[in-house]
Order: sequence, then structure tokens, then C-alpha cells
Amino acid sequence: MASTTTGMPVVTPLTHPEGSNLDFGASVTGVDIENLTDQTFDVLRTALFTHQVLVIKNQSHVTPKAQYELTQRFDPLAAPLYGHGNDKSSASVGSKSILHPDLKTIPHQPQVQVIGNGFVPSYEGLTNIQLRHPHHRTFHATSIPDSHDLTHTRFYRWHIDAALYGGVARAPPVVTTLLAVKVPKGRRQTCVYDDGTGDELDVPLGTTAFVSGYKMYDMLSETQKAFARTTKVEYAPHPYVWMSSAKSRSTGLGLVSEGKEMPLEELPVIEQDKIQILPMCWKNPVTGKLALQVHPSAIRRLHLADGSVVEDLEQVREIVYCLQRPGIAPDCVYAHDWEEGDLVIFHNRGTLHSVVGAFAETEVRLFRQCNIAGSEFPLGPEEEAEEVMVHAEQEEGIVEIKDERIPGLTVGAVEVGVAA
Repeated sequence: MASTTTGMPVVTPLTHPEGSNLDFGASVTGVDIENLTDQTFDVLRTALFTHQVLVIKNQSHVTPKAQYELTQRFDPLAAPLYGHGNDKSSASVGSKSILHPDLKTIPHQPQVQVIGNGFVPSYEGLTNIQLRHPHHRTFHATSIPDSHDLTHTRFYRWHIDAALYGGVARAPPVVTTLLAVKVPKGRRQTCVYDDGTGDELDVPLGTTAFVSGYKMYDMLSETQKAFARTTKVEYAPHPYVWMSSAKSRSTGLGLVSEGKEMPLEELPVIEQDKIQILPMCWKNPVTGKLALQVHPSAIRRLHLADGSVVEDLEQVREIVYCLQRPGIAPDCVYAHDWEEGDLVIFHNRGTLHSVVGAFAETEVRLFRQCNIAGSEFPLGPEEEAEEVMVHAEQEEGIVEIKDERIPGLTVGAVEVGVAA
């Protein structure tokens, strides 16, 4: 239901296609981003944590400064550090990161990045910038034939905006804001999964795709939920350098295991206290709901409830893929149809998102992105979840977590599905 309070923002849930499994997203009108009152921001904050993705139209006038201030307001104690942790001051880290080619920093507002595609002569103090829209061909183990490149596409990389290394000083951002400055229009593409399921999705050119971590969690069986609530994910040190030579699954949901990760001894100096081990499920600060929030490309180990650690990287990836794959099914994906002036605010601790699309060289896409490292780590499940898991193991002897389509794999006291 839309909010109709006089003089206040109007929040209206998005209308999704009939038969879809989408239950998130809202549009907001009646908001002045440049002059947000505390009362107006409180409406936005509640709306974001309720709907996860907010779309505000006709915001071309919003300055980089106002975009940063809006982003920072969702986490007022956060330091002004770019959320991905792409430290360009260090050649040993920044230049090797897979994020390095995609980012241009606005000189007068360094927390705001310019992303997109094509040549832009001048924008916000940047001159003669060549933007590169990430193409699945550069990251996936397989690719769509060149003859279909402009008609078909893939999800490039499902992810959370986060450094995932650097200790609490680089905690995952609470929100990301995206402003569409220039948007090429005129055609649509078919996003193909190419994983043997036949899944595909009709998408607007250059869409950003979103899925709900809450829906991803809710789709699990009760025993899978117990496993997810009591498991922690250890992320690789310097993950975007570590994965720089590895390749992705065709769905964009995590990496294939070919031994192409950079050896730890070749990474920049690793500080053990900066390695992040985060809950598999993150708790919504307003609704209390749990989201299955895992960056599948950056995972390295799983820490189980019984104290054991899953070290085998291929096994780790198969376990997480099995849990996440149902949540990116076509009927669970919101593919935003960008228009110039769209400002999208999304809850980075409750959604995963992916770049999608393949552009011609002459198609110019210009966006501003802002996210800042969180002031603290995400909330995990309630501690009693551990008691549920232990009780289940005592009652049943083994907790089965499996996808009926695929064979099971026993990991310690937990049997999980392994995706083919």
C-alpha cells in the first residue's frame, strides 16, 4: 500500500509481472534529495529496509555531494571509505583487482564513482574518459557466440558490494546508490543461464538485475535454513586480486574450480586480523527477517556449527551454489529498466545484484555509483538458531540439506546438495 501522508514521500510497491515470484522493490515520489529533512529520511530508511530496492525518478539534478550524503546517512557512523576497498593508492593491490578497470573516481567527491560504457569527453571534472561495461566474455569460463552478442547476454557477476577484507573498517556497505546519467535505449536482450536448465529472461538493455536475499533464504527447506543460520563464510584475503584469473559459472553465480586463483603467497601482504568471517545469514535491522547473503565469487571456507571447517574450495562453492541457485531463477529476478534520472537505492545487506548486457562501442552509458564501507558488521541470526541446529542433529543424527535434482554430499554432520 502506498504511503499517503500529506507532504511526505509516497512509497508504492513495484508492480511485477503476473506469475512472478517477486515481492520486493518500491517507487518513491515526493522526495527532495538535495534537502532531506530527518522526517523524510526516516520514511526512506523504513521503506528501504522493508522493500530492499527504492526507485526515485527524475533525479538528474542531484549532485555527487548530495548522492554521497544520502548514502552516508543510512550509516552515519561510517567512515568515508569506498565500500569495495579498491585502494588505488597502492599499485600492488589496485591495479591487479578485477574492479580496477571499471571505476573512475569523481575528483571533487571521491566516494562517488563513474561507471558505464563508451567515450565521455567531460563529466564532473573527469575528461576524455573511456568507460567499459563489464562483458561476461572477460569473466566467464564459457561465452555466448559472437553472432549472438547483441541479442543475448548473461548475468555478469552476482555479488554484494563489499571489500570482504580489511576487518571491521571495511565492513560491507549498508546501501548503494546508483544514478542514471545517460542511458542507451531501443533494444532488449535475452539473458541466458546456459546451465542446462533452459532458464532465460527477457531484459532491457544494460539492466541492473536484483534478487532478494530474503526470498533466497525463504526458499530453503527447514534443514537448509538451519544449516545457513549456523554457518559462517570465510572470504579470501584481497578477494578481487585473488580471483583475478579465475572464471565464473555461466549463471554469474560464483566461480568454477580450475585452480586459477592467485596463490596466497603471491597476494599482497595478508593480515590475518583483516580476513572477514561473516554469518551466512544477515538480519534486517527493521523487519528482523533473515537474508541469505553470500558473495559467491569471493568465498574460500565454510565454518560449520560443530566447529569444523570446510577447506576444499570446490566443495565450498558447490554447497553455496546449491543454496543460492533457486533464488536467481527468472521469476525471482527484478531487472530494472533504467531511464535517465533514475536514482536507485538498494539494501546491499539484503539483496544481490548483477551487471547485465552487452553494448555496441557507440552506445554510451553513464552512471554514478556510491557506497561506503559499513561502520560495523551485519547482524547475524539469533543465537538460539545454534540450539535449533544442535537439537536437530541430536534428534535426527544428520541434517539433510539437499536439492532433489542432485546427489547429496556429506560435510561433517551436515548433508548438503551439490550442484552439478
